[in-house]
Amino acid sequence: MEKEISATINLPSGENYNLHLSLLHSILPQQSSFKILSTKVEINMKKTDAIRWEKLEGEGQQSNIKHFDPHQYPLSSHPSSYKWDKMVVDISEEEKNEKLEGDAALNKLFQQIYADGSDEVKRAMNKSFMESDGTVLSTNWGDVGKKKVEMKPPDNVEFKKY
Repeated sequence: MEKEISATINLPSGENYNLHLSLLHSILPQQSSFKILSTKVEINMKKTDAIRWEKLEGEGQQSNIKHFDPHQYPLSSHPSSYKWDKMVVDISEEEKNEKLEGDAALNKLFQQIYADGSDEVKRAMNKSFMESDGTVLSTNWGDVGKKKVEMKPPDNVEFKKY
């Protein structure tokens, strides 16, 4: 284990560049490496401990070191003091008690009918809506299942297919 690194690099100009670093924490020199490229020198150092270094150099001061334990579960897996199930129930209650107006209220009504409906009701709603290009919405599978649902636009409206 070492806490210092030294390197001497011969520059193209013929000069030598000396690098000496006193590292904040220890490294494993046997598992460290370097690469000399045309524009830079890369030095990869293997840490002895799986901790986050606040900075590269230092005189042995121990800052707030946070050790990383790869076997520790993330915080989300620990039992929380916050009751998420209760929060879901509360939000559902708020949505049920919410007073909507206009199109939003109508859409909520249709969604409620669909959600609470049987498979036949859902099938009838899907078939009638699709075959009529959105102009008919029926919950009666007995009527809808027998024939193609014709388009019925509102009074005084002409339907144009694009």
